[in-house]
Amino acid sequence: MSHLIATVLGDVALVVLVSWLCGGLARRLGQPAVIGQIFAGIALGPTLLGRLPGDPSTYLFPAEARPFLAMLAQTAVVLFMFAAGYEIDFRTFRAGRAAVSIAVAALLVPMALAVAVVEWCGGLFSAVDPGHADQGSFAMFMAVAVSITALPVLAAIVRERGAAGTPAGTVAIAAAGFMDVAAWLVLIAVLSDAGQTTRWPWPTVLALLAVFSAFLFAVVRPVLRWWLERPAAVMSDPVPVALVLALGSAWVTESLGLHAVFGGFLAGLAMPRRDGVPNVQVLKPVEHTSRMLLPLFFVTTGLSVDIGTLGADGLAVLGVILLVAVVGKTAPAYGVARLHALDARQSALVAVMVNTRGLTELIVLDIGRSAGLIGEQLYAVLVLMALVTTFMTGPLLQLLGKERDKVGKKSRSTEGLELHH
Repeated sequence: MSHLIATVLGDVALVVLVSWLCGGLARRLGQPAVIGQIFAGIALGPTLLGRLPGDPSTYLFPAEARPFLAMLAQTAVVLFMFAAGYEIDFRTFRAGRAAVSIAVAALLVPMALAVAVVEWCGGLFSAVDPGHADQGSFAMFMAVAVSITALPVLAAIVRERGAAGTPAGTVAIAAAGFMDVAAWLVLIAVLSDAGQTTRWPWPTVLALLAVFSAFLFAVVRPVLRWWLERPAAVMSDPVPVALVLALGSAWVTESLGLHAVFGGFLAGLAMPRRDGVPNVQVLKPVEHTSRMLLPLFFVTTGLSVDIGTLGADGLAVLGVILLVAVVGKTAPAYGVARLHALDARQSALVAVMVNTRGLTELIVLDIGRSAGLIGEQLYAVLVLMALVTTFMTGPLLQLLGKERDKVGKKSRSTEGLELHH
């Protein structure tokens, strides 16, 4: 037992160190730190480290240590989803019809395209994932996988790029909030349709989930608001309250046969806010804690992904999925934004932002793999899709920023010529 504890502690230290270095390198390259951390997780698995002589990946992460790493990783993911739900500012849902319309279009169009592509290219998907491609729930899971938007990563990008408060940033954040909630609801429906083994029949599970959600919002939320707003209360520290709420809610949904992340997300939505704004005293500690442990999730993901084994069929599926995911998101988002009187540049910014997938996509893929909706090879393909679509966000936003600077310089030079004449 002592040897196992030492191994797990050493693994945690190694993962945090490598992820910290790769995250810093990603930020130097103008990318979100999560991109470097995901690459670190994949590199520590069979894709890179496992190909070295002696397979150091197996030695560093032995089979008996992986369940403990997975438990820590799931705790980090639950806290991450709590923060994601807590960051959804319901006031932004009043950002206007533009955000609602963009959310509907950028969610339903890629979903419809994914279902159509699975139907038309069934043979291609069967070659990559023969055990699942003919299942009825497979197409709907693929629809969710290509249509998800990573609200937390998007919010971080908006802040880093100075787009907070701009028309594009406000609309993109509001649309992402709508899509996050809707996508998780669709995923619950997909899991129920998949007939995953649970303690109770699925109609009973969904009914219990509805009752639990109503209890959170109608009972727990008002009680917590009263508890936390008491003047000079000794036991009003909001952080332990938030942790108990997040982990307790995750325990309920996991006990119902759903994934623990649903509980974390519901807890974040139900956590009381201050004047509609997330309490920084709650959000920051939870974000910091999850950020320190999330690299363990990337490693558990990386240990299940071997990109080097993808053949021609896998690369062909990747190309098709990227086309559906990128065009299905950006084209309708741009078109609807233009219809709502945003100029061409602001519309392009919105389209690029809502195409960000990041960690949220990896969580969806992990749920799908755990539920038996997709196999290992297709899982690797979809992980690559998540990386590519997140990686392209930064350069595209930078390019749009340069175009703005060019237009500004051209406009100023034209004004100068007119004054000279």
